[in-house]
Amino acid sequence: QVQLVESGGGLVQAGGSLRLSCAVSGSIDSIKAMGWYRLAPGKQRELVALIISGSTTNYADSVKGRFTISRDGAENTVYLQMNRLKPEDTAVYYCAADLVDSNLRNIYDLWGQGTQVTVSS
Repeated sequence: QVQLVESGGGLVQAGGSLRLSCAVSGSIDSIKAMGWYRLAPGKQRELVALIISGSTTNYADSVKGRFTISRDGAENTVYLQMNRLKPEDTAVYYCAADLVDSNLRNIYDLWGQGTQVTVSS
């Protein structure tokens, strides 16, 4: 069974940095796209960053210049480097992926369990 396993959340002061990791667990053929979303209390889920086919990236305007998404193809892992964190970045961060499993079946909207990021002022 293919799963996404996230790690790296925590508590940090404003201006600090964190790196989130999302590893694909299980046998797959390829990854079409992976992204990070976040959900803060009282707010709608927001796309934070997306990486498509391992190279094309997109970011929410609120994180451009501060966050960087990258992918280690050999390890099937995606990272979100978050710098100059702000209190408004506080949220549960979820990893999501569209990929092809080892039987060449498409798996869409695979989600991780979420990791809490808290930025104190």
